[in-house]
Amino acid sequence: MEAVTTGVADGLWFEVIDGPDGADSVILSAGLGGSAAFWSPQMEALTGRFRVILYDHRGTGRSDRSLKPDHSVASMAEDIRSVLDATGTATAHLVGHAAGGNAGLQLALDHPDRLDRLVVVNGWSRPDPHVARCFTARTRLLEAYGPRAYVEAQSLFLYPPDWISEHDALLKAQDDHHEAGFPRVDVMLARIGALLAFDIDDRLKDIPHPVLVAASADDMLVPPLLSRRLAEGLPNATLDVVPWGGHAFTATVSGAFNARLVAFLNGDI
Repeated sequence: MEAVTTGVADGLWFEVIDGPDGADSVILSAGLGGSAAFWSPQMEALTGRFRVILYDHRGTGRSDRSLKPDHSVASMAEDIRSVLDATGTATAHLVGHAAGGNAGLQLALDHPDRLDRLVVVNGWSRPDPHVARCFTARTRLLEAYGPRAYVEAQSLFLYPPDWISEHDALLKAQDDHHEAGFPRVDVMLARIGALLAFDIDDRLKDIPHPVLVAASADDMLVPPLLSRRLAEGLPNATLDVVPWGGHAFTATVSGAFNARLVAFLNGDI
């Protein structure tokens, strides 16, 4: 059984699951929710093959529940660097979902020597009107009605309609869990603001790393056209679009995603 260690660095909770001797390190960075638990569907595929590093984003989960001043996606990238430093990790593959993927792109620009391969799931390189409309609706729900309304609406942005219908009991239980651990409202609003301000479109050519750009054709929060644009702008990108699964296709079709993920991290694609 792999050894597991946990710690806190600069207010960031992290966990390291050791892999085989000489195994590559993989750090996983969640999306807007920020919780390491987001990656539960990937753990069986990754542990035993890689040294896996998990962490909760600043402002969420078990990490410091406040943000530093002038929070931005660049701040999120610096937090990843802090976790790499704290875990004694010189270089790692990074797998990021939405906010986590954008932070990975920023890390590739700011600290290129710390990354090997990069996986960006449902990410983007510049603000988009559709994404902005979705986040504006979520922001207004949060401001007017509070976290419960926000988390109840969240499933509509994350999952395909038929999957929601078939998993209603599970989603209701998740709503309770997410409400109980919801970040402070000002923290969530600042995190959303950072994502809407993120724009590295004219710098994509400066990211030489191998990048798997992963998306779902039916993602209604981050349309796949943004992943196509991202892949076209990166010098060394592979675009992979699944036909169904929604914004959280890492969970709804985890088997297909995990197979592509492991193949990419191993250098097979």
